[in-house]
Amino acid sequence: MSTAAMPSSASDGMSYWRLVALLAAATFVMAVLSLAVGYAELDLFAALGDWIAGRQSLPALVLVELRLPRAILGALVGFSLGLAGAAMQGLLRNPLAEPGIVGISSAAAFGAVTVFYSGFAGAFALALPLGGIAGALLAVLLLFALNGRGAGTMTLILAGVAINSFAGAMTSLALNLAPNPYAALEIVFWLMGSLADRSLIHVWLVLPLVLTGWILLLSSAPALDGLTLGEDTARSLGFDLTWLRVRLIGGAALAVGSAVAVTGAIGFVGLVVPHLLRPLVGHKPGRLLLVSGFGGAILLLAADTMLRLMPIRPELKLGVVTALIGAPFLFSLIQRLRREA
Repeated sequence: MSTAAMPSSASDGMSYWRLVALLAAATFVMAVLSLAVGYAELDLFAALGDWIAGRQSLPALVLVELRLPRAILGALVGFSLGLAGAAMQGLLRNPLAEPGIVGISSAAAFGAVTVFYSGFAGAFALALPLGGIAGALLAVLLLFALNGRGAGTMTLILAGVAINSFAGAMTSLALNLAPNPYAALEIVFWLMGSLADRSLIHVWLVLPLVLTGWILLLSSAPALDGLTLGEDTARSLGFDLTWLRVRLIGGAALAVGSAVAVTGAIGFVGLVVPHLLRPLVGHKPGRLLLVSGFGGAILLLAADTMLRLMPIRPELKLGVVTALIGAPFLFSLIQRLRREA
């Protein structure tokens, strides 16, 4: 954690780290709950014992092949979305900002859809996530090319809107030209987002990219705190805003792009979580980063666990559940901002 994200007094420090510890503990509890909940009963301790002892029992296989990847990916993806949402809101100084505003999520989704459409999805197991990651990285290169060196925040937003629109249009075109209704249906279901049927291979694929993204985002905390005083003041304090944008956008691309590549599009987490936690950290964007990461992990694990408890088959898509949670929150947020204006 960066030093600027550190609280200014010892009492503030204890309160802040107590909050971080509480959220980290809640994330662990939700991950264990995610392991315990499923469509079939599972003796979690017996399965864990068999796995540690190297016994290839059915409970151990269910734990390792189905539930453990789902819980780990839920925590990784939720943390990435929450952290990137807080970082984008701090960078753009806009309470309605989220990772998708710079076009990374849409480009990653388009990359994966291209793999579906071209038929490479069945060529090997990791074709789909690799296509999504390639889409996210291309979006970042295009974003930097459009933005140019020394351009302002408004240029960044406009470039993001352009990439978003282009990726959305190309995804719609792929759906329109899908070779058959089953291919189109498969693409639509993937775009809804889900943690089902993922394996530890997906975890190992995205883990290095996600961790690199987290480091880039968390290391930007001092500059985000300085940016609250205005761009000119932040420059006078010695912060390089061009390098800050590179770190934040690159970090969001690695964390969110790789997450979208394996789960599909999952919206609203990066928008909702920072708003819920901002009052608890004194509205300081530097402090908000880490707690929003844990908050996002808790929200996504809770939503994924909840949909497995619902008596609805086939299983609801995770992106649908987060949208049902996030859309009413967005309406209430807009109303609150109008009253405050």
